[in-house]
Order: sequence, then C-alpha cells, then structure tokens
Amino acid sequence: MLEQDAPPRPAETADPAFRADVLRGFADTRRRAIPARWFYDRRGSELFEQITRLPEYYPTRIETGLLARYCADVGEIAGPGRAVIEFGSGSSTKTPHLLRAVDPGAYVPIDISGAFLRESAAALARDFPGLRIEPVEADFMQPIPLPPAIEAMPKLGFFPGSTIGNMIARTSVDLLRAMRRSLGVGSLLLIGMDRVKGEDVLVPAYDDAQGVTAAFNLNLLHRINRELDGTIPVDAFRHLAIWNDLYARIEMHLEAVRDVEFRIEGAFFSMRAGETVHTENSHKYGERDARLLLRAGGWTPLREWTDPDNMFALILAGAHAERSAP
Repeated sequence: MLEQDAPPRPAETADPAFRADVLRGFADTRRRAIPARWFYDRRGSELFEQITRLPEYYPTRIETGLLARYCADVGEIAGPGRAVIEFGSGSSTKTPHLLRAVDPGAYVPIDISGAFLRESAAALARDFPGLRIEPVEADFMQPIPLPPAIEAMPKLGFFPGSTIGNMIARTSVDLLRAMRRSLGVGSLLLIGMDRVKGEDVLVPAYDDAQGVTAAFNLNLLHRINRELDGTIPVDAFRHLAIWNDLYARIEMHLEAVRDVEFRIEGAFFSMRAGETVHTENSHKYGERDARLLLRAGGWTPLREWTDPDNMFALILAGAHAERSAP
C-alpha cells in the first residue's frame, strides 16, 4: 500500500534512478522487486568480495582456476594490443590473469561503485605500471560511451562472475547486443556462465552458514534507510534463497518476518509477515542454453572451457559482421 502525505525530504546523496526503482519496487504489491544492481554501494561491494571467498560459493573459485589455466589460449586467439573492457569490474581480482595473457593496449574497468572502482584501478596500476587504465564509473546496463583514447583499438570485453545470470533472458540479450554495439565488429567477449546443478550445491552458495550473503541482501535495506530517508526496521526482514526450477535460477528475497510499516522519502508502505521483496536472480545455463543466448545477443561462440565437473564455463565469443542468411 502506498500513500503520499507531506512532501518528501530529498536525500542529497540519493541516485535518482535508485530512488525511482525503490519506490516503484515497494509500491507494486503484486510483485515487489528491486534490481540487484543496487546492492553495490561501498558496503555491498565489500560484502560481495567476502562472499566470493566463502567455501560454499564455488563460482569465483572455479572461474579463477579456469582463467589461470586458459587465459594463455585467449591471448593466442586475441593477439596483442587489444583494449580490455571489463563490465562490472568490482575488485578486479580475476583481471590480472587476463591482462598478463593478452598483452593489452589499455584496460577499461566499468563499475557502478565509484570509490571501489577507483581503489581497484589504483591497485592494478601498481601491478601493471606501463598499462593505460581508464576507469569508468557507470551502470553497464545503460549505454556507456567508451574513453576516446581506446576508440581505434581492437577490443576484448570481459564479463566474468556469471553476472549475466542476474538478468532475465530478454534483458541478457539486450545487454549482449549493447556490448556488441559498444565494442564493435571484430571484437571479442570473454564471459563466465554458471551451469545448472543440484540444489544441494546451489542453495548453500547463496545462503551460506556464516550469514555473509544474508548481510549482503539486508544491506540493501540499510542503504535505503541511509540514502532515501527510510525508516525500514531491518530486523523485521530475513534473507531467503530458493531454487526456482521452472526458470532455472536461484532467487534471493527479503521476507518480512512480521507485519511491518515504514516510510521512504515520505511515502508510506506496509507489508504482512511472509511477504517478500525480490532482490536478485541467478540463472544457470546448460551448454546449449549458453551458446543460444550468446548467438541471440549477436555473438558467435568460438571456444569454451570448463572444469572437470562441468560446474562453470568460460566462453570466448566474437562479434562478426551481421548477415541475413546462413
């Protein structure tokens, strides 16, 4: 339920898109949902880095191993001098494996968390002192103009972490097409995709025993309170992770554990015990699913590497000139 009383007091630090998504997300009582990109304020980014080191969270560990083993193959295919553009770079912990293998002409990390982005870029600059690094603070889900300094360079997109799984199929295809437009014909894309597997592995990866993922999910409410003048009682919510087999995805929700009322920038909301706010999806892909998704987004799969248990895949794809017939 939503009603407007006194004019809301604007929060000076609030991102207008964040405000709009949160107010719209809580107002839709049929399906409350807030996009997962808003997890990543500074605290959220720090918590996610902790998640990647948890024993239950296999994707980072397996993908890092694949990068260490196969980036040399990527370098042979890509050749030297490409600008490496990383979408959603975070701490860039996996990036050195790629940079050492491809002899890049420049590195462009793109991330929505500005402070975290600048710290990560500075750390990489110390490790790669001769490399041009051009950090871009932006939401990669929106059109992003790349730095003019790399315009003439051939490009290699890097999208690790199975981040593509956070989006529904339509949004994933739109994003892949946008990446293709940004990077251009002749570019390459190295992308990580998580495989479908048993609930006994998947659910603990998103609901760990130490409660770090729960803190990550609940931090979204702390951010709303801080940036949007919210009065949400965070202790009235709990983290929920479930496997939705119909859509082949893990879903994360924030579930009200009691009836609760709160305000966000003057707007009044109420939720009953058991109602949820849907905060994240993590889709998993079979082999053919992943290749079809890439082709729908304008990318042609070239090489694929996976671990012995086929839990995670790295796929290298190319942006070839479009043609209307086989």
